Amino acid sequence: MYIGSTGSRGLHHLVYEVVDNAVDEALAGRNDCLEVILHPDNSVTVKDQGSGIPVDVMPEQGLPALTVVLTKLHAGGKFGGNGYKVSGGLHGVGVSVVNALSEWLHAEVSRDGKVYRQEFARGVPTTDLEVVGKVPKGESGTTISYMPDAEIFEELELSTDTLVQRLRETAFLTRGLRIVLTDERAGGASQEFLYEGGIRDFVGYINESKDPVHKHIVYFEGANDDGQVEIAMQWNTKYIESVFSFANNIN
Repeated sequence: MYIGSTGSRGLHHLVYEVVDNAVDEALAGRNDCLEVILHPDNSVTVKDQGSGIPVDVMPEQGLPALTVVLTKLHAGGKFGGNGYKVSGGLHGVGVSVVNALSEWLHAEVSRDGKVYRQEFARGVPTTDLEVVGKVPKGESGTTISYMPDAEIFEELELSTDTLVQRLRETAFLTRGLRIVLTDERAGGASQEFLYEGGIRDFVGYINESKDPVHKHIVYFEGANDDGQVEIAMQWNTKYIESVFSFANNIN
């Protein structure tokens, strides 16, 4: 299946898929803040300050774009000529799969001075897309809240440690993106990740308990019309090397 399992691995993958959409907005230069909230009832909220999922009616389907993105496979921004140049996740199916595997999902989009909301149950719309408020001009973003389906998943409790590792890594790989994880199950404890040095900070983090041979981290990057590449490295006195490679932020 798309998320790999109905156990803990698949449960965490739901979070990653929603997070990856927000990261794609950051990689496109449209988002600099992402928040993940774990609620006491095991539901999850992911907020970003990106451009907001489009809400205009798509002529081919006769439905708002938000509805299509959340209910149809391969309907996300990663497909078509104007899609993201770089993106992670399930290549356009991620959010719709999260919706299908959730007891309920609520989507709120801020764009064009308005707040739009639509609700779903197990992938099926239970309300029409509605305007529920206003936002200042220029303010935008998407908020996805969902409850994993207990009829599908073997467990519903997310591991904070697992999410911390993934979100920290994502912040290293997405230079300048601030990621906040708030665990309301633990009294609202929050952890924040922001690395202006990107993968250079990642190498420094990996080597912080080791003895580097040289102080400065070697770094270079390049880009063309097909994409871009970054490389960072630092030797240490250990005999075992550690090499980490990522494509589109995915290990």
